Amino acid sequence: MDFVFADTSAFYALADLDDRHHKEAVSVVSRLRKSSIPVFTSNYIVAETHALILSRMGHDTSRSWLHHFSFPMYQVTEDDQAAARAIIFTHSDKDYSLTDATSFGLMRRLGVSQAFAFDAHFVQFGYEVLKS
Repeated sequence: MDFVFADTSAFYALADLDDRHHKEAVSVVSRLRKSSIPVFTSNYIVAETHALILSRMGHDTSRSWLHHFSFPMYQVTEDDQAAARAIIFTHSDKDYSLTDATSFGLMRRLGVSQAFAFDAHFVQFGYEVLKS
C-alpha cells in the first residue's frame, strides 16, 4: 500500500464524536500512523468536508477543523474533472456526486486503490475501503 485517499466521510467521522463511524475512523487513523502509510485527499474533499462540518456542527467547529487540517491535498485537475464527468455519464445507474467522481478520477490518475472512507460509492466503484 503506497498511498491512501481520504474521503469526506472519513474526515467527518473523525470530527464528530457522535458519528456512528467515529471509533472506527480513529482506529484506522491510528493504524495508518503506526505503519507510516501516507494519507492524502483533494481540494474538493476539503471544501466538501468544511461545508458539511459547518452545516452540521457550526461555524466554530468548521473553522477549527480547517485551521488544524494537515493532510496533503492534491488539486483536482482539468483532466480529473473530465474523467469525473465521464464517470458520471457512463455510470448513469449510479448516484455518484461530482466530488465522488473527481476522487475516483484522481485516484485513478495517481494509481491509488485504497480509500479511507465510509461512503459505499468507493466500494461500488471498485476501490478497497480500509476497515479497523
